[in-house]
Amino acid sequence: MSTDQLELSLPGGTWSLGELTVTRFGYGAMQLAGPGVMGPPADREGALAVLRKAVELGITHIDTADAYGPRVTNQLIREALHPYPQELHIVTKVGAHRDAHAGWPPARRPEDLRQAVRDNLESLGLDRLDVVNLRLGDATGPQPGSLAEAFGTLVELQQQGLIRHLGVSNATFEQVAEAQAIAPIVCVQNMYNLAHRHDDPLIDELAGQGIAYVPFFPLGGFSPLQSSALSAVAHRLGTTPMSVALAWLLQRSPNILLIPGTSSVAHLTENLAGAAARLSGDDLAELDKIVRS
Repeated sequence: MSTDQLELSLPGGTWSLGELTVTRFGYGAMQLAGPGVMGPPADREGALAVLRKAVELGITHIDTADAYGPRVTNQLIREALHPYPQELHIVTKVGAHRDAHAGWPPARRPEDLRQAVRDNLESLGLDRLDVVNLRLGDATGPQPGSLAEAFGTLVELQQQGLIRHLGVSNATFEQVAEAQAIAPIVCVQNMYNLAHRHDDPLIDELAGQGIAYVPFFPLGGFSPLQSSALSAVAHRLGTTPMSVALAWLLQRSPNILLIPGTSSVAHLTENLAGAAARLSGDDLAELDKIVRS
């Protein structure tokens, strides 16, 4: 499928991760694992069907991590889609693993990161990973501190030909700048949505540099009042709160890439249709009040 066709068929058109062209509407694979992102899915065939449908719809950006499951989502991606279409680009992340309590303890020592990259290569069936994000912070969000040693390890693996491009996830503004001082990055993946807009200045700066910003939890952390305001806008437009949230993100900045996740083909197509909604100036002004409500 050509770039022109992608721009016509999926909301938001395309963006570049380095020399790689991806659809701005992508797919996040985390929900394909079992409850708590642990173990296999209840409906394995359904999970495989979602992945195949995503590619059939023209999505060329799939976000994953070997820690999901662990290894479950990567193995599903490989089973459903390998050998991968040339235009499909898989973005993974390293820097945390799963413990026996379904936690996400950090794993950012050089030996941890080298093993994580090897694990991702093996489970996905690849010789080189298109994009690897270094996951920072913890489950509560970004935390201050230098990323130099961990990011430097990924740069070494990139120089060895195991990684094409690098990014950071769950990062502070200062950590993004520190990473860029070490090596180029093509994306930043942080929590961001209508109610949590702390990264507004970062998004604008990255847009000017041609770097993608990939928000996760498009409806995460809303207060009841904020949720009510969003639902009111969605009701007036005859759509769902998720649709409004996704459409708003696409219209917020051209460098924002969406990775909504689901284990349902029906929900996947619903998300895609919802993200295509065009919000008017009045809609946007009303939605901007949510962050102040």
